Amino acid sequence: MIYTASPIAIGVFFFFVLTVLGLSFYFARQTGSSKGYYTAGGTISWPVNGVAFAGDYLSAASFLGICGMIATAGYDGFLYSIGYLAGWVVALFVVAEPMKRLGKYTFTDALDSKFNSRGIQLVAGISSLVISIFYLIPQMVGAGALVTPLLGLPHYVGVIMVGSIVILIVATAGMKSTTYVQFLKGGLLIVFSTILVFSILGKGLNLKPGDNYHEFKKIEAVLSGGSVTSIADKSYAVSSQVKSGNLDFVKLDKGGVSTWWQLTGKEGNWTLTEVLSKTKTEKGEVLYNGEPKEAEKFYSVGHMTKIVVDGKEVEKTGPLGPFKFFSVIQKSGVSLFNPVTITDGEDKVTIWHQKNTAGNKILRPGLKFKIERDSSITSKLNFVSLMLSLFFGTAALPHVLIRYYTVPSPKDARKSTIVAIAAIGFFYILTLYMGIGAMVNGGMDVESSNMAAPLLAKTFGVYLFAIISAIAFATVLGTVSGLIVAASGAVAHDLMTNFLGMKLSDSSKVKAGKISAVVVGGIAIILGILFKGMNVSFLVGLAFAIAASANLPAIIMLLFWKKTTAKGITASVAVGVVSSIAIILLSPSMFAMYGWNPADAVFPLDNPGIISIPLSFTVLVVVSLFTQKSASKTA
Repeated sequence: MIYTASPIAIGVFFFFVLTVLGLSFYFARQTGSSKGYYTAGGTISWPVNGVAFAGDYLSAASFLGICGMIATAGYDGFLYSIGYLAGWVVALFVVAEPMKRLGKYTFTDALDSKFNSRGIQLVAGISSLVISIFYLIPQMVGAGALVTPLLGLPHYVGVIMVGSIVILIVATAGMKSTTYVQFLKGGLLIVFSTILVFSILGKGLNLKPGDNYHEFKKIEAVLSGGSVTSIADKSYAVSSQVKSGNLDFVKLDKGGVSTWWQLTGKEGNWTLTEVLSKTKTEKGEVLYNGEPKEAEKFYSVGHMTKIVVDGKEVEKTGPLGPFKFFSVIQKSGVSLFNPVTITDGEDKVTIWHQKNTAGNKILRPGLKFKIERDSSITSKLNFVSLMLSLFFGTAALPHVLIRYYTVPSPKDARKSTIVAIAAIGFFYILTLYMGIGAMVNGGMDVESSNMAAPLLAKTFGVYLFAIISAIAFATVLGTVSGLIVAASGAVAHDLMTNFLGMKLSDSSKVKAGKISAVVVGGIAIILGILFKGMNVSFLVGLAFAIAASANLPAIIMLLFWKKTTAKGITASVAVGVVSSIAIILLSPSMFAMYGWNPADAVFPLDNPGIISIPLSFTVLVVVSLFTQKSASKTA
C-alpha cells in the first residue's frame, strides 16, 4: 500500500511522544536507588499498577497483531485474545502473591529465594534476557509498521526511532516512568478503542464502504486449450498467463501498462477479475498494479460481497447493535484477499486475489487453524501447542512478573491482577469488533496485517487515525520500556551482581542497568528491522512459548512440590530455553523466512509448546529426584 503522511497525524504523534518523554524526565529526578530503578521502590498503588499491567500487556501484539489477524483470519485471530486472557487465570491464582513474597527485583530472585544457587542465577538470568529479546522483536516490528503510514517514513526508521526513545526513557528513570507511561497509554488505548468500536457500529455495513472502496473490474474471456485467446474489452491485449496450483492469472497490457487478472469460471463462461499485484522486475524496480510506486495505484481493500438482514439482501444496513453486527456478518459474505507469488519471466510477482468467504466461516475456527474440516494431526497439534503456550506463558513473562514487585504487599499484587484482568478482558472484546471492522470497511493493507486497526480508524477520519496511531506507538513505547527494564535487571542484577559476584554499589547497579538497557535496545533495533513484515501476534506467540517452557515449570514446582531441588530447576530452565528455541528455528514459518521450502522443515509445528513444556516439567522432576541427597547435604 502507498502511504502519504498527514500533518495532523504528525502533530498528534509528536505531542504523545513529547508527553511520554516529559513523564520520563520528571520521574528521573525521583529515581536514585537500584530499588527505585528496577521496581519503582515498591510504591505503586494497586489500581495504578493494575492499569499499568494492562498497558504493559496490551502490546503491539494485542492492538496491532490481533486486530490484523482477526481481519485476515476471522475468529481464528480472536483465539489469540482468548489465549492471552486465559493466561491471567494462572497469574492470579498461582503466581501473583507468591511472587511478591519471594522476590525482590527480578524473576530470578524468586526462583532462587530458597537455594542461593549460582546455576539458577545463571540460567534464569539468561532465560529472562532471551524471552525479553524475543518479545521485543514484535514490538519493534509493530513500531516500524506504524511509522510508515503515520509519518511517511521507511520501516527501519520507525524501528530506530522507537528504540532510541525507549532507551532514553529507561536510561533516565527506569521502572517508575515506565509504570506511568503504561498507565497512561493503557487507559487511552481502551478509551479510544471503545470510541472506534462505537464508530464501527454507528456506520454499520455497506457493500461500498466509503471513499476507500475500489471496485475491481471484470472482463469476459474466451479460452482455447486452457489459454485465454480473446477478451471482451478490446482495449486490453493478453500478454501472458501463469498457473499457481489450481489458480490461473493472466497479464493484460493497455497503453503500455501491464496489470494482472484472475481467471475464474467454467466452460463457456470465463471471467477475468482484476487483482492487486506487486511486481519486482529484473532491474530491481517495484511496480504496483502496473504503475511505478510513485503513482500510488495500490488500493486499500476489504469489503462485504453480500449483506443479508432479516433474510433480505441489502446494499447497506445503517447503525447496528453489538449483537446484530455479528448476526448480520454471519449470514452475509466477505471478500478476503490471499497472497500468491508467481514468476513471470525474470520478474517476481506477488498477487492478492479475492476469495469470497461466507460470514459463518469467518465467525468460527478454520480459516487459519485447521481443526475441523481439512484438518490433519499436525494442524490440530499446532493449535493445541499454541494455546498451551499462550495459557501458560503469561504467568512466566519476566516483564509481567517484575510488576508484582512495584506494589507494597502481596495483597496489592492480587488486587492489581484483578484490575488487569478486567481491563484486558474488555479490550480483547473490542479487538473482535475492530478486526472484523477492518475486514469489511475498505481500509486493509494487504502487505501488512499489522496496520488493520490504525487504517480502520483512518476510514473514520484523519483525527481518529492520528490519535489511534499515536496511542499504538505509545503502546509500543510502554511495552518495550518494561521489557528493557526486565532485560537490564537480568544482566545487571542476576548475572553481574548475583552470578558473577561483582561487588557493585547501589549507584553502580543503576549505572549497569542503564548500560544494559542501551545494549539490549540496540539488539532489539537490529532484530526489529530483520523481522519486518511478520505478524506481531505470531512473533509474540513464540516469546510466550519460550516463557511457558523455561520459566513456568520452575515456578509451579518450586511453589507446589517440596522435592524440587536447585539442580532440577537449573536443568529445567536450561532445557526449556534450548528446546523451545531449537524447535522454533526449525519450524515451517522460520523456514519460509529463511527463503526455504516450509514443507522441508525439520519440525512440523510452528509452536514448540506441546513438546517443550512437558519436556521441561519432566526434566525438573527427574533431576530433582536424582539430586535429593545432594540437596539435603547442602541444606
